[in-house]
Amino acid sequence: MRVPLSEHTEARLRRLFEADEIEEARRLLVADCAENVPGWELAGLDRLRAAVLKLSGGSISKLVDAIALAQTDVRDALVCAGFGNDVRAHESWWPE
Repeated sequence: MRVPLSEHTEARLRRLFEADEIEEARRLLVADCAENVPGWELAGLDRLRAAVLKLSGGSISKLVDAIALAQTDVRDALVCAGFGNDVRAHESWWPE
């Protein structure tokens, strides 16, 4: 089962990516950054997806790299995004 993006994740995605890249970014998050990432339960999908979006900086290639990092170690992705110590830190992050 594929978990769709939450409203908050969708809003962040739309702020980060150019219009012609939104569908690809959404596809990557739903297919590759979901319940198939080992350890996602510890972080929660919104927190994990916010982390990889933040690390992407709005670049599809960096999003792919960030998802690969999360698939290797969820904790590393969270720490690199600044969401490692506070389980609610991702809630206040909004892309410029």
